[in-house]
Amino acid sequence: MSGHSKWSTIKHKKAANDSKRGKLFSKLIKEVTVAARAGGADPEMNPRLRTAIATAKSSNVPNDNIEKAILRGTGELEGAEYEEITYEGYGPGGIALMIEVLTDNRNRAVAEVRHVLTKHGGSMGERGCVSWMFEKRGLIAVNQESTDEDELFMVAAEAGADDITPLSGTIEIITPFEAFDSVRTAVEEIGIQIEVAEISMIPQNMVELAVKEAEQVIRLMEALEDSDDVQKVYANFDIPDEILEAAA
Repeated sequence: MSGHSKWSTIKHKKAANDSKRGKLFSKLIKEVTVAARAGGADPEMNPRLRTAIATAKSSNVPNDNIEKAILRGTGELEGAEYEEITYEGYGPGGIALMIEVLTDNRNRAVAEVRHVLTKHGGSMGERGCVSWMFEKRGLIAVNQESTDEDELFMVAAEAGADDITPLSGTIEIITPFEAFDSVRTAVEEIGIQIEVAEISMIPQNMVELAVKEAEQVIRLMEALEDSDDVQKVYANFDIPDEILEAAA
């Protein structure tokens, strides 16, 4: 499962340091709006909204922006109507891709996704062609250097984590979907700063790629995520250590 969290960590570091930050904010705000529209404005009663708010705050999205997004979701402020769509397909090396979209224009979104896939050596697949390879799980990543690993392992395991793995400066915690909130809260309560906390589609099996193929896949995923309509991209490839070290 390690490839997925490696990609999430790379994305987090890039977003914190370059012009992608504004685009990330927009996507996080969009998720808050949709979550509030789907389940109401009370985070205590709406787990999806609670996660969306926590994720936005961990990326330093201003509270005022979050509050306005909630009001747009509940209809108290005007805002676009977004449709949730998941596309499935394949990338270089035969890897599986799941592409989550929030869009106010389905035709634009599918055309953009198809164009990017084709341009970067991928292809669109039929619904259900790869989703069976992924499982909805919680993913939490923390900085290894500033963490008491023994304490983290004990607390996360007691809260329900399935897997806790050190990975090149980061410790990833994989949780059952149902235990995500309790594990995240337990980690926060012992004062450990969380770098990534999200509900993800975790691949059950990873495809090992050579560095050149992996770089091609990363370019494809970055191009997909550069689309305003695309929220998240999941893939079942393992990122070679050379690439991970270069991104550190």
